[in-house]
Amino acid sequence: MPRFFIQIQESNPVITGSDARHISGALRMKKGDGLVVCDENGIEHECVITSVSNERIELEVLNKTLCTSEPDVKVRLLQGLPKGDKMEQIIQKSVELGVDEIVPVLCERSISRPEKAGFNKKLERWNKIALEACKQCGRGKVVKVSPLTAFEQAVSQPAQKSIFFYESGGVPLAGEINSDMKSINIFIGPEGGFSDNEFRLAERHGAAVCTLGKRILRTETAGVAALSAIMFTLGEMG
Repeated sequence: MPRFFIQIQESNPVITGSDARHISGALRMKKGDGLVVCDENGIEHECVITSVSNERIELEVLNKTLCTSEPDVKVRLLQGLPKGDKMEQIIQKSVELGVDEIVPVLCERSISRPEKAGFNKKLERWNKIALEACKQCGRGKVVKVSPLTAFEQAVSQPAQKSIFFYESGGVPLAGEINSDMKSINIFIGPEGGFSDNEFRLAERHGAAVCTLGKRILRTETAGVAALSAIMFTLGEMG
């Protein structure tokens, strides 16, 4: 069933704008068809369409339930800014795996160093990709891609546990996480990896230095692998 994210302030919600055009145009939905809308609290509203136009879809709520697809743990991915369009794949797959927030991080070895205006356009696109991934995989909330953050600020973002994945080695991930954790920050380096300065700074901020195994993973693979391992270990993958 199609899924949309809106603010719901009344018993019979209304969808407008681009989502309304998508419903009436591309999806060719009509009066009597069903869809799901999610609010900012992760509540799913099973609805039936009562009126359709290009700019306005009126709904009747049939049932409300708490979305069960959201993980109990909130994982923030602090991703070293990669080059090209690699970030798009990282965002899409991370959303599918249950990430709570994605923060692009400017690292010493980041090859891509966009101007502010150019980055703002990328950020808008990245958030659209995150939104579409949330719709596709049945998330109960919209995952945010945050503005570009310097590494020095990224390491100070709060979490119950911070994990710094380092290609030069570290302790096994399984020993650093447990089912009592409600928030985890994971740090993934760009194509050239983290610098020694960044490694020392992460240690000073109390991050656990972990490894993802004997093989060096590409930046677009490492975050997906780390999220998969964390979600599996914490029982979030069934």
